[in-house]
Amino acid sequence: MASDLPEFYFRIRENGALVFRVDCANRQQRIEMEQIAAVNVKNGEVRPQGDRMLTEAERLAIEEWLADRRAILSDREVDDILRTVDHLNLTTQWAQSRASDDDLDRVTDPLLLAMHDLRAVLVRRKAERMAD
Repeated sequence: MASDLPEFYFRIRENGALVFRVDCANRQQRIEMEQIAAVNVKNGEVRPQGDRMLTEAERLAIEEWLADRRAILSDREVDDILRTVDHLNLTTQWAQSRASDDDLDRVTDPLLLAMHDLRAVLVRRKAERMAD
């Protein structure tokens, strides 16, 4: 099992991760994890733990993880938007076939404002792309 473990472990948190060096080559044959850094996904900041100086191998592993994580989050974001399209279609069907007048009174104005805002942004961004 010890040989199957990665050299580094990234504990995901809301805006990045804590980076740990995994060690299982000790007398007790226990897995030990030493925190070596904190990573911010949004701005790419890497803060070494305490007074620690990161090695080149540690920096490369963190940079690789950061690139992979950003790609995963980007894919998820697009997937979430496509799910929103599905949800809008389901909402349309609900409004047409099952919603009561009270239900529609609760959701109509917030939904119309959100859709208007979204439409305005999409139209503006499409016009910008076409102008380029």
